[in-house]
Amino acid sequence: MLIDVALPLSLAFIMFSLGYGLTLADFGRVFAMPKAVLAGVFLQVVAVPAVAFLALMLVELPPALAFGVMLLSFCPGGVTSNILTKLAGGTVALSITLTAIVSLLSVLTVPVLILWAATRFLGNTAPQIDVTSIAVSMFAITAVPVGIGLLVRNLKAEFAIRTEKTVSLIATVLFVVIVGVALTSNWQLFVDSIGQLGPILIGLNVALLLLGRISASALGLTGSDGLCISIEMGVQNAALGIAVAGLVAQVGGIPDYAIPAAVYGITMYIVTIPGMFVLRAIFSKS
Repeated sequence: MLIDVALPLSLAFIMFSLGYGLTLADFGRVFAMPKAVLAGVFLQVVAVPAVAFLALMLVELPPALAFGVMLLSFCPGGVTSNILTKLAGGTVALSITLTAIVSLLSVLTVPVLILWAATRFLGNTAPQIDVTSIAVSMFAITAVPVGIGLLVRNLKAEFAIRTEKTVSLIATVLFVVIVGVALTSNWQLFVDSIGQLGPILIGLNVALLLLGRISASALGLTGSDGLCISIEMGVQNAALGIAVAGLVAQVGGIPDYAIPAAVYGITMYIVTIPGMFVLRAIFSKS
């Protein structure tokens, strides 16, 4: 099917756009602001899946959708988190660094977590999980495009700066198309499950935004750093979630596992955009 080729290529371009906006100095911030970076990475890699798991203990979902929610939680922050961080007055440099580092780490963390989640939520109905194959595929569609984008940005800096907005726009359009195709391909399942998925995904989004901001305050990070971490936790790479669901299912088209990521690809902006301004207003008074 065309979607089986177009989906990974589209995701690869989205990840290329992330690398296209990076410089080598962005990775140097790990040493310049270690507390903020380490806190953001820990919260994204560990706390987000933990919160999703707890939510699924409270709200019962069909196994395939529950597994899809966990797949979504394993994904790094979305590429648009940098734009939202800037809009909210957060630390953009930290946002860029976190998005890049967690995206690269996901090549190692996501396949292992998928194996656990499939056993926990799908049981005997779980497809055969080839951790190595998933890791290699993820490396090809995430790490490699990021590396190419980073290389182009640093070798042809002036050209990259001139064309960065165009590349970001194309990436955004591709993201919208991926979400739209995922929903239309499984429209009846989406209609049947939105009543169950909507509350848990919106609740998860709100919880992640709050946890990020409260955790940052508890660690003594600045308000702008806190907003950044909050947004990084609330905005997931839904396109990656959809693509990874396809890698796991090993079937043509877009599987049921992708529905939570597709729905979250819409609801996360509805929740996060007003939420980040509310958090900024509340914490600016504390």
